[in-house]
Amino acid sequence: MATEITGLRVGHWSDPDARTGCTVVIFPEGTTASGEVRGGAPATREFALLDPTKTVSTVDAVVLSGGSAFGLAAADGVMLELEAAGRGVATAYGPVPIVVGMGLFDLGVGNPSVRPGPEEGRRAYRSAVSGAGSSGRIGAGTGATVDKWSGHPRAGGIGVATVSVAATDPESGFDVQVTALIAVNAFGAIDTGTRAEDPGPPPQSSILQEPAEGHRRSNTTIGVVVTNARASKIECHLLAQSAHDGLARSLLPAHTQVDGDAIVAAATGTVDANIMHLRALVQAAVVEAVRSVGNAN
Repeated sequence: MATEITGLRVGHWSDPDARTGCTVVIFPEGTTASGEVRGGAPATREFALLDPTKTVSTVDAVVLSGGSAFGLAAADGVMLELEAAGRGVATAYGPVPIVVGMGLFDLGVGNPSVRPGPEEGRRAYRSAVSGAGSSGRIGAGTGATVDKWSGHPRAGGIGVATVSVAATDPESGFDVQVTALIAVNAFGAIDTGTRAEDPGPPPQSSILQEPAEGHRRSNTTIGVVVTNARASKIECHLLAQSAHDGLARSLLPAHTQVDGDAIVAAATGTVDANIMHLRALVQAAVVEAVRSVGNAN
């Protein structure tokens, strides 16, 4: 499902043979953002500045990448593209683009020597179009897998969902919208609403041991939620927390010691909305995005 959030652009670079890729989310200028990591094994770049106590409140782009921590280099290319476009925090020596990166581990499913780098980030940036772009096994989701907990992994991918409701002020001309774009590469399984509460023990009875087929370090679900509502950096942090609640509702289990689950929440600031209502919409969008991956496979 495509988003109608004005100014939001998404682009992908994919290598289906090596089974890896990267996805770039470019925000309108002045977009406020924060984020949160709940998984135990994150691969991130510039995530510390998303803390509500840090000075910079706006973000220019987020890069989701395969290739584990190696793939974080894709953000370098995106940063250079944004610099050329004059985007970034103003300094006496020119703008400094704010690009947050998150990586997932897909080295075990394709060619581990092929990873997204600066040039691949540039290509994804240049491919960005209005709307959320494609979903499925594309971009950062090209080599994603799920359900390693059971020892029988299946294909994951990128899920996209948008929910919208009428604005509090009908004269604003805008509905309140939330779009979730999630690269699902979870140790757990996707809960489509029909699974039992207990997924059973993981391989070798403990995720503290090395699970079957080396899946202990081959996980992480990462993503971005964007709303067209106005929200402060602290409120965006609350939205990121609600996005993680959406992961907990749609992945069984979520946030394990061997996942690096991380979410960025951003607000473009077009329309007013109640923050509690926004948090509920964020949860719903994330659940729908994750479950769309399970239903596609």
